[in-house]
Amino acid sequence: MVIREMIAKDWDAVARIYKEGIATGLATFETEVPDYNSWDTAHTKACRLVAESEGQILGWAALSPVSGRCVYGGVAEVSVYIGKNTRGQGVGKALMQRLIETSEAAGYWTLQSGIFPENTASIHLHEKVGFRFLGKRERVGKTSKGLWKDNLLFERRSSVVGID
Repeated sequence: MVIREMIAKDWDAVARIYKEGIATGLATFETEVPDYNSWDTAHTKACRLVAESEGQILGWAALSPVSGRCVYGGVAEVSVYIGKNTRGQGVGKALMQRLIETSEAAGYWTLQSGIFPENTASIHLHEKVGFRFLGKRERVGKTSKGLWKDNLLFERRSSVVGID
């Protein structure tokens, strides 16, 4: 398996994996995969990664800005999605470790994730790579079926960026 920078031609595979994550009902409030231009606009240009093996994209990770205010320029929201046939095989951990490295090289000092409480695999993944639980946002959004969902907030602070 190789972790590499995502390029535009990876979009079909990335979108397929995103759709698989949406279908679980555990990964996002999104109900459908956006078109590439919308996704591209919503995510930072740096820190877009895919895991690839034998020409197949196994998973992806990317960052989104948490705010347009300059004081939050070093803080980003993590998205990580693993293909349904490769979950539980270390793909997520490899992506997250490289995402942490590339985010620190790009000057990010805080990574955060909002995770549904039922998504125990994602919770464990984040904990394995050094994220800590901050708290729960109760009934923060509704699913496409009209169900209110809580969201657990996890954070990882860099040990090398933003230290004075």
